[in-house]
Amino acid sequence: MNTAALYHRTESEYAYLYEKDHFHIRLRTQAGDVAHVELLSGDPYTIESDKWYENGKEMRKIASTNLHDFWLIDTHEQTNRMSYGFHVTGRDGIEVFYSDQGVYPYDEAFLQVASFYFRIPYIHEIDAFKAPEWVKNTIWYQVFPDRFENGDTSVDPEGTLPWGDKENPSRDDFYGGDLRGVINRLDYLEDLGINGIYLCPIFKASSNHKYDTIDYYEVDPGFGDKETFKELVDKAHERGIKIMLDAVFNHLGWHSPQWQDVLKHQEASKYKDWFYIHNFPVDNLGDLTTEELENVGRVNYETFAFTGHMPKLNTANQEVQDYLLSIAKYWIEAFDIDGWRLDVANEVDHFFWKKFFKETTAVKEDIYILGEIWHSSQKWLNGDEFHAVMNYAFNDNIENYFLKKIITPSRMVSGLNAQMMLYRQQTSEVMFNLLDSHDTSRLLTKAKGDKELVKSALAFMFAQKGTPCIFYGTEIGLYGEMDPDCRKCMIWDEELQDQEMLGFTRDLIGFRKYYQKILTYGEIEWHDVRDDEQLIGFKRTLGNESLIFYFNQDKDDAFLDMLPSEAVLSLETATVHYDNQAVLHENGFVVYYHVDTEAEKRKRTEQKRQRTKERMKRMKVLPSHLVRN
Repeated sequence: MNTAALYHRTESEYAYLYEKDHFHIRLRTQAGDVAHVELLSGDPYTIESDKWYENGKEMRKIASTNLHDFWLIDTHEQTNRMSYGFHVTGRDGIEVFYSDQGVYPYDEAFLQVASFYFRIPYIHEIDAFKAPEWVKNTIWYQVFPDRFENGDTSVDPEGTLPWGDKENPSRDDFYGGDLRGVINRLDYLEDLGINGIYLCPIFKASSNHKYDTIDYYEVDPGFGDKETFKELVDKAHERGIKIMLDAVFNHLGWHSPQWQDVLKHQEASKYKDWFYIHNFPVDNLGDLTTEELENVGRVNYETFAFTGHMPKLNTANQEVQDYLLSIAKYWIEAFDIDGWRLDVANEVDHFFWKKFFKETTAVKEDIYILGEIWHSSQKWLNGDEFHAVMNYAFNDNIENYFLKKIITPSRMVSGLNAQMMLYRQQTSEVMFNLLDSHDTSRLLTKAKGDKELVKSALAFMFAQKGTPCIFYGTEIGLYGEMDPDCRKCMIWDEELQDQEMLGFTRDLIGFRKYYQKILTYGEIEWHDVRDDEQLIGFKRTLGNESLIFYFNQDKDDAFLDMLPSEAVLSLETATVHYDNQAVLHENGFVVYYHVDTEAEKRKRTEQKRQRTKERMKRMKVLPSHLVRN
């Protein structure tokens, strides 16, 4: 056994309160190295009297990557105090005691020492990571307001172009999309099955994308006014649709009064400490074009990336903190918004985000706080900053397999499991899953125009834990390269829409909502992953209910003939059924719903038990709990 691979960290994603009376403990071991793990746990004050270390509780393997296996137990101590360690049995027969003090022989001389154990001094419910329940039921739809629908031409910005005038829009184009347009299409979104709208920034700004804020307290006049926004929120809520706004608190826009004051008064500006200015005079880039401002290189003040017209805010400054926090609370209090999506969240200090979380959740307890982070994000997801992040790091694995085709099925599974194990279970249940957005190429473009591949990738994403999001237009076959091309005008002429894709998306959303509990809370088992045949089979199981998925990415047909009896077909594409057999064409997938009867479960458990016994005998490793039976 490779004991160097054993890993556990208390008070983390390896040891956390999931919900009342359900404390989750995980252990990491080397992949394929360990046969059996038991948790040795009890109240620290009763180790001598109860000798609870003599009665281990079996842990089960819940995930594997190409490097590690992960084990879990859902446990509880009535006193809410817990000491614990691990009895680990390797496939080579070696038994060890893994503790807070390291790895020791599995011997009572070490097991009885109280100070060796990991400790949870007291399990406090108030410390548990909590996420809004409603998010788990939500299907999001991302709207880029200027390109969704022009519902009120009276507020069009100067120079507004005819709708869809260019096949490939530029960075400076305005098309007049507005909040009235979103209101006009609420029936469309409701019919699609959407119950959450994520709006890109709506605050006053000079660009079409509005990530260069001028005034956070005002709706951009090209989008309408506050009364129109209040109408949107109220009418969305009447339909059971949540509204999430996009906040850009990492930086301000070039034309904001604060930055203009700095440019005018330089070192004498009362706002000079609101920004990261290296020296004076501050470089004035006001004569550059939008394209030139997108990459100005190094200047004498900090910016978002090298974007010269977006000076970075100093969120360690108390005045900046007070200003931004008042804005965050204002839109909750005045308009009852349901979520904040936080732009460039990883470049703002943790101290500020902790204050943000505390003050916004005090106003609305079930507000959803989502950070834009493109990489692994444990530091932000401990329950005191964000509820979730835009789950790019997780969904990159799906894209790398289905769309880029640069990894194998098993490597994708490894990557997905690795990301899942970075977070507490309740965190994964509300992570924001997406395959395209205003910052990426569109999904159909990534799939090189292959609609069946788009369906397969979307269905696979919808089958994972987390709350899925569709970028406007994906459902009707909108294509587009990277920004700004991905921000095309929405097509509303039904004859120009892909109605078949629209119908599929509606069915997929209906499927996700119907089986929401299984897809949110159900365990995942990758039971049939074939690199040589590009086939992926997995199950999502909750209680005795299962959803069984198969995806075929091979050019050759895949044949499925080992399906459970009485499995019910739930969703499919590019699949043929005959003689109790399913045939999946390239990019085809199929989903079955199955209820496992007690008789079937007992039979299968006993068969698995016997196979395990035989395997252990051959390896001359038989854990004590099997010997006793």
